[in-house]
Amino acid sequence: MKTTILPIAATTAFLAGCMPVPQTAPPPALPAAQPVAPTPAQGISGLEEREPDLCGAKDYTSYLSQPGSVIPTIGLTKEYRVVEYRGIEPQDYDPNRIVFRLDASGNIYNIDCG
Repeated sequence: MKTTILPIAATTAFLAGCMPVPQTAPPPALPAAQPVAPTPAQGISGLEEREPDLCGAKDYTSYLSQPGSVIPTIGLTKEYRVVEYRGIEPQDYDPNRIVFRLDASGNIYNIDCG
């Protein structure tokens, strides 16, 4: 059995989509936002307080601007991570891990904890 759409039903459905929307009053204006003092992230699940230089990254600043290939020769006894230029970095935070960040040329441009 063949089903056909009636011309009137099709025309009515088409015209209903073309009808102007009735104008309504704009919503009332919201009050201006008041500045809020930052609060510590204590008790919020998923956030961790970042401690300053727990991993000892400042001890390795002499390697800045050197090629990333020197990292394995440093003799690190701590956990470390190398982040390539535009590489994907996992979002797990370990304040005791040293992170070496490489630029587009493969040289170390930043060393921090994380």
